[in-house]
Amino acid sequence: MSVFGSSHFGLPRMKPLSSKRSHIVSVLDIGSTKVVCMIARLTPRQESQILPGRTHNVEIIGIGHQRSRGVKSGVVADLDAAESVVRLAVDAAERMAGLTVDSLIVNVSAGRLSSDVYTATIDLGGQEVEASDLKRVLGAASQRSLRQDRATLHSLPTGFSLDGERGVRDPLAMFGDVLGVDMHVVTAERATLKNLELCVNRAHLSVEGMVATPYASGLAALVDDEVELGCAAIDMGGGTTTISVFAEGRLVHTDAISLGGHHVTTDLARGLSTRIEDAERMKVVHGSAVSNGADERDIIAVPPIGEDDRDLPTQVPRALVTRIVKARIEETLELIRDRIQKSGFSPIVGKRVVLTGGASQLTGLSETARRILARNVRIGRPMGISGLPAAAKGPAFSTAVGLMIYPQVADMETHASQGGLIGSLGNGNGRLARVGQWLKESF
Repeated sequence: MSVFGSSHFGLPRMKPLSSKRSHIVSVLDIGSTKVVCMIARLTPRQESQILPGRTHNVEIIGIGHQRSRGVKSGVVADLDAAESVVRLAVDAAERMAGLTVDSLIVNVSAGRLSSDVYTATIDLGGQEVEASDLKRVLGAASQRSLRQDRATLHSLPTGFSLDGERGVRDPLAMFGDVLGVDMHVVTAERATLKNLELCVNRAHLSVEGMVATPYASGLAALVDDEVELGCAAIDMGGGTTTISVFAEGRLVHTDAISLGGHHVTTDLARGLSTRIEDAERMKVVHGSAVSNGADERDIIAVPPIGEDDRDLPTQVPRALVTRIVKARIEETLELIRDRIQKSGFSPIVGKRVVLTGGASQLTGLSETARRILARNVRIGRPMGISGLPAAAKGPAFSTAVGLMIYPQVADMETHASQGGLIGSLGNGNGRLARVGQWLKESF
């Protein structure tokens, strides 16, 4: 039976990790450029000043990645092709780890991700706030977010209010008449998620949980101060660019646009009349988002499209390549700037932006982003993980690594089908568990 049919709520839900023992976690990052499977051993860790929100150390024991097929802008476009790539990636990771996988945490970049805040209030009648009241108000907010055509990926309480006073982090045991909560809910189109799940199921695997790509890459690439003070993580993938905004230790907003590094490649292939793989190579070797004086003088040979060996490569100045790359990169960054502006989270993002994802490695990208977004920009690589091969330490692997970190924070979420929060993870002392402090007393 499909997990989708198993509850009115729809999505498979993560089981929380135990803070006492080790776990093996497997994840699958299904992207438009590559499909990555990682298997890791999570072992409980002592509290530490470095990445204090993490309850476990993550050590990668198996990794497999394949060039993506059958996935366009994060959407499964060809089931057979996508399924065979998933099988190959999982198979390679299993061989390296020396174990077999039956269920995986999968990322979601498509399905028109949307991010909404739902507010709910309940009457306390002047009594003190008890765990059951928290459960009731969280349940009420979750219920308000349920929709037929969309499935909830994440629902995170971002703050409580008592008698209209906002910004209460933990209302337990306080007195008041009205308790309110703001719930950040990330949803995606149900059909897109079903096809994603179907693709994994056809490879004889089950989906253990689904995580929005922007959430995962933010978890991997941001440092604690950024997450606490307010920051945007922009994950530039092959087919989609996703945005996540974090503040006060929590995910407060997500968004996605269907533009990515692959669009730069196709622009080059069209503009220079060459094959896609040749255009990709030229982008990596010669592409830049910033023009410089030598561009007019440097000449690049462009391989022709034809099969005929007698066709000679055309010679073009590097400036032409730069112009094509720059135009598309600027368009993408301007769209992101406008989306952040429109979201109303611009003040929270402040001056901090972290770029990650495969397409963030393009030469000159951070300078262009600094200029267009008018903010400090750094390139974010996945942090706090051991056992990653050198090839997988770059920003292209942030999402996969973030999926590994996700089970450590999954307990912050509230789901209507469960009438409350998932059981407490660890000892609740991480910064992500502050609102969930009352969990360990009450469940």
